[in-house]
Amino acid sequence: MRVWDVTGSLSLRIRRRRIMSDITRVLISDSLASACAHILRSQGGIEVTESPGLSPQDLLSQIKDYDGLIVRSATKVTADVLTAGSRLKVVGRAGTGVDNVDVDAATKNGIIVMNTPTGNSISAAELTCGLILSLSRQIPQAASSMNQGKWDRKKYMGSELYGKTLGILGLGRIGKEVAIRMQSFQMKTIGYDPIIPPEVTAEFGVQQFSLEEIWGQCDYITVHTPLLPSTTGLINDAAFAKCKRGVQVINCARGGIIDEAALLRALESGQCGGAGLDVFTEEPPRDRALIDHPLVISLPHLGASTHEAQNRCGEEIALQIVDVVKERALMGAVNAPALTKAFAPETKPWIKLGEALGRLLRCLLPKVNGEIQVTTTGGALKNYGSFLCSAVAIGILQDEDKKVNLVNSCIFAKEIGIQVTSRHSGDSAETRLEVSGGGLTLVGGLSGDLPGLIQIGPSRFRSPVSLEGTLLLWTEETNLPKLVEVLAAAGSQLQSFHVSGGYNVAEVSAPLSDLSSLGSCQQISL
Repeated sequence: MRVWDVTGSLSLRIRRRRIMSDITRVLISDSLASACAHILRSQGGIEVTESPGLSPQDLLSQIKDYDGLIVRSATKVTADVLTAGSRLKVVGRAGTGVDNVDVDAATKNGIIVMNTPTGNSISAAELTCGLILSLSRQIPQAASSMNQGKWDRKKYMGSELYGKTLGILGLGRIGKEVAIRMQSFQMKTIGYDPIIPPEVTAEFGVQQFSLEEIWGQCDYITVHTPLLPSTTGLINDAAFAKCKRGVQVINCARGGIIDEAALLRALESGQCGGAGLDVFTEEPPRDRALIDHPLVISLPHLGASTHEAQNRCGEEIALQIVDVVKERALMGAVNAPALTKAFAPETKPWIKLGEALGRLLRCLLPKVNGEIQVTTTGGALKNYGSFLCSAVAIGILQDEDKKVNLVNSCIFAKEIGIQVTSRHSGDSAETRLEVSGGGLTLVGGLSGDLPGLIQIGPSRFRSPVSLEGTLLLWTEETNLPKLVEVLAAAGSQLQSFHVSGGYNVAEVSAPLSDLSSLGSCQQISL
């Protein structure tokens, strides 16, 4: 959006931004099932380049030519990559975690980051259960002993899972699947999750406790959380000290959730009786102290390494991107959950209205700052406030040098001192959208799917002003004959004229290059 002066009058031309521009070229930089590329090509009409194993330098040099990037866990999508990808609109992670993607940098660049949260859940859960069983009976160690020609029946005495307590830290999809499976061994399943309510986990047989209450109850502890500052080193020296002596731990989530140095100390002291590790802080790990420990079963990050999971994740991320391209739905968005409903056909006209009202507010108040209040009325808009704030922010922002869209508009607005907030005023019979700021309120609504301006300040128009095409706006009396004369000379026509208190608005068929003869007229192209 840009503001410029034309012989003393203000003219505002606004470039319409879609939720996401066309995605025509996608780079797949990690090994994925062939179904991924096939779906993108056949269902999305997308040109796909498969280049697994790109070096960081090669990725930086090539990413500028692509609208989308699909990765697994090997590719590191850094801030430099996201900045170099000037065309990027979406980064798809074929898997659950996105710790190899700089999500904050993606958001700042207006790039949607999506994952496939269900794609590898079963595979990861089954591997976790396999490690629990392997720990209880020392299966890998006994098998290795046999391969060495030994017969050590007494050395590999194990223990039953029957009646033991399994603590599950993180009770999302994978944690839930682990609980259900291990209950078949008659294990008692308890857990901790700061987000999922206890009544929900009780439905699949997991009683929740605080972390302080969990440590001392468990014979086995498995972690299924993302790697965040709050979960890094979640199981540490202090936690091990509170556990039963001989507790066994499993990590098929992310390296670093269990403090590896603390784990090694606990193993050597006997406080920890064994560990099953599929992930490590450094992959592949150079320090082999844990890998070589006789009580550790270590795997090379195999959680999603099944044919089924790879096919499922590849298919799911491809279908999600096709849905975005077709503007049918947005699934698996990590950094834009508020936009999940923004792709529904019924929401798009309201997004268009929000952008138009934001533009009009900025036109009327060029120095708008502080709080902008977005108010929705009517039951249909009850849950629309979050993404309508983003739409209004797009309209308010006028710097074309920034890639502004629904993903990052509120962030950029906040950087220049504008806080866009929302509220719902109740289930009124009238469905409308209000945008208020700087002492001015604009009210809009829909006529069918067309956005319209209903009111400026206290003054209501007799009929809605169409917020499409080109508008001319005055705050003083308008000379209609003069207007028609100027329009005719410019090859434009007057389509309608609206009066509301101190505001006059004309809808014209084409924009004017010279407004000097129309006084203090503002031109808005929507």
